[in-house]
Amino acid sequence: MRVLVAGATGVVGRQLVPQLIAAGHQVSAITRSPDKTDSLRAAGADPYVADGLDGAAVGEAVALAKPDVIVHEMTAIPADLNFRKFREAFATTNKLRTTGLDHLLAAAQAAGVQRFIAQSFTGFPNMRAGGPVKTENDPLDPNPPAGMRETFEALGYLERAVTSASLTGIALRYGGLYGPGASDVIVRMIRRRQLPIIGGGTGIWSFLHVADAAAAAVAAVSHGAPGIYNVCDDEPATVAEWLPVLARCAGGKPPLRMPGWLGRLVAGDAAVTVMTEARGSSNAKAKRELGWNPIWPSWREGFAQGLDQAYPAGHAAQVTGR
Repeated sequence: MRVLVAGATGVVGRQLVPQLIAAGHQVSAITRSPDKTDSLRAAGADPYVADGLDGAAVGEAVALAKPDVIVHEMTAIPADLNFRKFREAFATTNKLRTTGLDHLLAAAQAAGVQRFIAQSFTGFPNMRAGGPVKTENDPLDPNPPAGMRETFEALGYLERAVTSASLTGIALRYGGLYGPGASDVIVRMIRRRQLPIIGGGTGIWSFLHVADAAAAAVAAVSHGAPGIYNVCDDEPATVAEWLPVLARCAGGKPPLRMPGWLGRLVAGDAAVTVMTEARGSSNAKAKRELGWNPIWPSWREGFAQGLDQAYPAGHAAQVTGR
């Protein structure tokens, strides 16, 4: 199929373009940076330069590419993530998930695109009550911390718009991303001992390697009914369990521990919430309906071997040979 990837040079896009080509698809790619067009051509994609917030430029790129499928992977998450400034850190990404999404959907409908896949997020937006692991049918958090509210609203807007569109719309709720290009922020914080276990570290996280995020998008190109899919590994885990393992794998010292009241003063409400109250997510629907299985089924092996590489040793040929 003819597949257009918006955000093709981001952390997921860099994994997605070669996986799509290996699967036999004809790939076009939107990047906002003219300097990155040569690398996209070298990878086998036809590049288009457009800012995702420029509706005319996005419309022109889609019209020229004539895709059957569009995959929206556009984000603008800063290299240094400060939970005290969560609102500011995600402001542009929120616009890409709302205004940028609107531009892509309008262009898709004008061009007769058959299928639309968009990146969403799972974990922090889950309701912080009830069982520890949530499915796509469980309600989301109705009262998030103030600094996270705009981000959760943008994710909700994206999911409603994509799944109610006249074309086949799929929202992939990625777990916490790690792997090449995605681990840099958290590894840097760990090595500086800037990521403590707050309170009891009882918040539950679901992780996802960037290669698995890309593989899910490849699967969604040809599988799955319209709807929302949690895409994460098989092992949700508490912060107290996964953070010491990641610190060891990243070459850092064991994480500091900090009581909740101090964590709130130092890091803010958003950090305390995700460290102590977050709920994990089930990937059963994505496995069942997309025919997707994670290359890295557990963060344990992923942290140990996959922080800087896309595939386990000896696995690349199997993936690209699908």
